[in-house]
Amino acid sequence: MHFFKSLKGNHPDTVGGEGSNQDYTPPSGPPPLKRQKDQQFAPPTGPAPGRSEFLPPPGPPPSHTQPGDSPPPYHDWTVIEDTALLPPPPSLGHKASPSGNASLSDADRAHEWCRRYPLIRPHQPTPTQYDSVKNGDTRLVKAREYQGNLSMSRLGSWSGNTAPGGRDACLLSFLPCYFALVDSPFVTKTKKTIYFEVNVKSYGPGRDGDTSSLALGYCAVPYPTWRMPGWERGSLGVHGDDGRRYVNDTWGGKDFTSAIQEGETVGLGMEFSIPDTPPSYGSSPERMPSMKIEVFFTRNGIKEAGWNLHEELDAQNDLGIDGLDGRFDLYAAIGLFGSVEFEVNFHNHLWLWQPV
Repeated sequence: MHFFKSLKGNHPDTVGGEGSNQDYTPPSGPPPLKRQKDQQFAPPTGPAPGRSEFLPPPGPPPSHTQPGDSPPPYHDWTVIEDTALLPPPPSLGHKASPSGNASLSDADRAHEWCRRYPLIRPHQPTPTQYDSVKNGDTRLVKAREYQGNLSMSRLGSWSGNTAPGGRDACLLSFLPCYFALVDSPFVTKTKKTIYFEVNVKSYGPGRDGDTSSLALGYCAVPYPTWRMPGWERGSLGVHGDDGRRYVNDTWGGKDFTSAIQEGETVGLGMEFSIPDTPPSYGSSPERMPSMKIEVFFTRNGIKEAGWNLHEELDAQNDLGIDGLDGRFDLYAAIGLFGSVEFEVNFHNHLWLWQPV
């Protein structure tokens, strides 16, 4: 108890030790914290850091028209623009031919064959080869699928007949009718025309109830010879059973002419010419304009129909004109199905149609 009593002891009344009477006066002004709370500061001049102030541009908004402004120029909607230089509109194609007889397996096999064997580059003909074609001495090559007889009856003329029930087969000329490296209008500066005729002597029994038929066309090589011309890439053809034209078209073709009948002589030609806008000197091949190409069809010596190969295409159904645009050699092609007796004429003296 004495210990705690000593701690309690007597305490001085003022700071400074026992017996000290020294007094302290408080500092002037409010305490520091209170001073900061009560002090008022004026904001700095100008925009806040990182923010720019822009004045609006003079005048009304662009969309606002002031009274007295001149109206926009009048467009005479009655004036129709000249569309003669535009490509013709695309012809409507068909999903299938009404007389189609080819099997889906044959088509699939041909598509795979074309993917495996791309088109070959054009070759430079020898003078003998070129003169042979120019003089109408063109030979036909019998396809492996061809079932029947085929023989040259005279210079530039071939006769043949297929057996009843024969499958699709395509005869090709031994040499091109169009040599890209020699006949191109970009090389010769003149038009090049190729043409041949086929006389249909008779139709016999078809296969599995289908009507016998014949087609004539042109194609780049190699070409699957169990397919009609126009069905696969690098080919075009006019088919005698439905009268439709096919250009790289494995579907149903496009309406073109009437069916080819017994006793008729039909012909197919292509005209290659310099385009309306010729290439400038030194133009690269990639920038050169497309060649102008017209395809025409004759019946019994009269030009009956035709089309521009560069016509506007249907983006969904048309597969383009690859292989036919004058950059590849083109061979004559005669497609046959069923029993057909025919004669093919390459010499111009034997044609019913004569160029002007």
